[in-house]
Amino acid sequence: MGQRPITFLRQVVALCTYPNLLDSPSFPEDAKKRARRILQGCGGNSLGSYSASQGINCIREDVASYIERRDGGVPADPDNIYLTTGASDGIATILKILVSGGGKSRTGVMIPIPQYPLYSAAISELDAIQVNYYLDEENCWALNVNELRRSLNEAKAYCNPKVLCIINPGNPTGQVQNRKCIEDVIHFAWEEKLFLLADEVYQDNVYSEGCQFHSFKKILYEMGPEYYNNVELASFHSTSKGYMGECGYRGGYMEVINLHPEIKGQLVKLLSVRLCPPVSGQAAMDIVVNPPIPGEESYSQFIKEKECVLNNLAKKAKLTEDMFNKVPGIHCNPLQGAMYAFPRIFIPSKAIEEAKAHKMAPDMFYCMKLLEETGICVVPGSGFGQREGSYHFRMTILPPVEKLKILLEKVKDFHIKFLEKYA
Repeated sequence: MGQRPITFLRQVVALCTYPNLLDSPSFPEDAKKRARRILQGCGGNSLGSYSASQGINCIREDVASYIERRDGGVPADPDNIYLTTGASDGIATILKILVSGGGKSRTGVMIPIPQYPLYSAAISELDAIQVNYYLDEENCWALNVNELRRSLNEAKAYCNPKVLCIINPGNPTGQVQNRKCIEDVIHFAWEEKLFLLADEVYQDNVYSEGCQFHSFKKILYEMGPEYYNNVELASFHSTSKGYMGECGYRGGYMEVINLHPEIKGQLVKLLSVRLCPPVSGQAAMDIVVNPPIPGEESYSQFIKEKECVLNNLAKKAKLTEDMFNKVPGIHCNPLQGAMYAFPRIFIPSKAIEEAKAHKMAPDMFYCMKLLEETGICVVPGSGFGQREGSYHFRMTILPPVEKLKILLEKVKDFHIKFLEKYA
């Protein structure tokens, strides 16, 4: 997509991978300092050794410091931090320890619709029960506690709902939850004794005026000890999104709080079966949580690169929203965060009939036609879940601005022709 990697992150990982470079004058001292610290935490001072199953100690300490800074001083314990193979691995692991029972007592996992399909896949693989709650499209994909309650009460008839998953900022929907909404969700989880999963991998990707990322951990702490000491919460972050985009390193972490000590023992045991997350990914995660600070020689270049990526994404979020909303039969909510548009598309009844004849979901039919006629590949809304009778697709906003403009024009032309053909 043309996004350049963050120089400092690549420098530190390079130094860790090939320590002979620590003598090279072409690497800055602050990068060398971090690489030495990471290598000292590795067995035999090498990235090629297994690490502890929970992750390298000094990196977990850096993650805890990052969380404290991010959340304005809310304490974080390195012992509650687990480094993971991307956020996906952490989410799947936590679900694994939470799922149990049979028949009507089988664990139900509440997930937002539309959702990121990792959740439905993991739930299916564990033979757990998927419990859908719908985000409110008319209200910018907001999460409504009444909808959570409806979903929970209906699910109690056929399973035991124990887990509530939240994606904030949203994927594929791009909404950023406000403080009040998060408080309501936490109160609901406390009331119903639900285990909260907060997928916060897009925490750096917030674009809309008046929107701000609030971590579930911070709000939970500020709601007081009755909540903070009782609600079980696992929060996830990753190297794959944000301004870094380093998905191939498979770096991530989870912070798990209020887990019963015996269960914690089982979690560590479960993690040790997969030995450890990739150590190079752990090193990359360390740079995300321990970037250059003012006064260090790499700071100005780092901040310039980071802001360039995030400012560009903000510009593209606005451009995408504006252009889609000019097209008849397409409606796109504001892209408050993350890196996708999830517009609603009108599909005429003739096209729906033809899709049925091809045994395809109507939006899949639409997306295949778009691909065949323009070469543009988007994901149909039916892959994420959507309200009956509504149709969407998900498109990333990652291409460079000039390419994105051309792409959006092509989608517009295609959509108008599609409506004419099937009117």
